[in-house]
Amino acid sequence: MNEETDKKIKDLEQETLKPDFWRDKEGAQKIIRKIKELKDGSLSAAGGKYAKSNALLYIYSGAGGVDAQDWASMLLRMYQKYCGRKGFGFSLLDQTFGEQGGTKSAVTEISGSYAFDNLRGESGVHRLVRISPFSAKALRHTSFALVDVLPEIEDVKLEINPKDLRIDTFRSSGPGGQNVNKLETAVRVTHIPTNTVATVQSERSQAQNKEKAMRVLRSRLAKMMEEAKIKEISELKTTGETAIEWGSQIRSYVLNPYKQVKDHRTGVESNQPDGVLDGELEEFIKAEVSEIKK
Repeated sequence: MNEETDKKIKDLEQETLKPDFWRDKEGAQKIIRKIKELKDGSLSAAGGKYAKSNALLYIYSGAGGVDAQDWASMLLRMYQKYCGRKGFGFSLLDQTFGEQGGTKSAVTEISGSYAFDNLRGESGVHRLVRISPFSAKALRHTSFALVDVLPEIEDVKLEINPKDLRIDTFRSSGPGGQNVNKLETAVRVTHIPTNTVATVQSERSQAQNKEKAMRVLRSRLAKMMEEAKIKEISELKTTGETAIEWGSQIRSYVLNPYKQVKDHRTGVESNQPDGVLDGELEEFIKAEVSEIKK
C-alpha cells in the first residue's frame, strides 16, 4: 500500500468516527465501501491497468426462485442490448437453465476498447419488483440476481500447474436440459486448489472452448491474487460472500406499483424502466465510472 493510499484510508476512517456519520446512510455506506476497496486493493479501486481490457460478465440468479431465474435472463438481455448500442462484441460463453427456461447462471465475454472500464461498476446485486408472470394470483414479487464483472486477462503471468487442473467435457445444452450438440464440445476446467471453475460451450469445437475456458480461469485467478495480495495459488480461497438478497442491492428496478430504476450508490434514477431494460444504461454507467474514479 503506497503512502497516498494509506493517507486516503486514514482520512476516510476519521470520517467514520464523527458522531453524525450515520445520519446520511447512503453517504456512510459509500465511505465504508471506499475504505474496503482501498484496503483490499480490489480491481474496482485500482483497475486502471485493466481499463482497456475486454470484460467477463457473470450473472447468477438469487433469492426468488423461478422469478429470479427469469430476472437473470432479463439482465442478460439488457447487457446484450447495451453492448449493441455501444458497439461492443457480446458472446455468451456459458449458460445454465432453470425450471421454466430461465437462467440460473451465465458467463459472457464483452469485447471492445474500455469494455471493462465501462462495465466494472455493474458488479453487485440487482433487485426487481414486478407483478410475477408466474403467479396465478398476479401477486407482486421481488427477485434478485448478482452481476460480477472481471477484466479478461489474456497475457497474465500466472503459472498454473497442469496437475492442479481437472478438465471435463460434455454436450452443450439448451433450455429444458435438451442437448443441442451431439458431440462433447463443451469444456469445464476446474482449478482444484481453489475450486475455481470456468465453463465454456459457445464454440463449435472442443479445442476452442478449452482455450476460452482457460482464459476465463486465468482472469478469475488473477483477480483473486490481486485482491488477496498473495503469490501462492495454493493459498487462494474462493470468494462469494455477497448475499443475493434484500439489503445488498446496488440498483432497484421497480415495474409495479410505480415505474422507476434507482441506483443506490450514485442516486441516478430513471422513470423509464422499459428503456433501461432495453439497454439504455449510459446515464447509470457514466455515474458509476465517475464514482469509482473519485
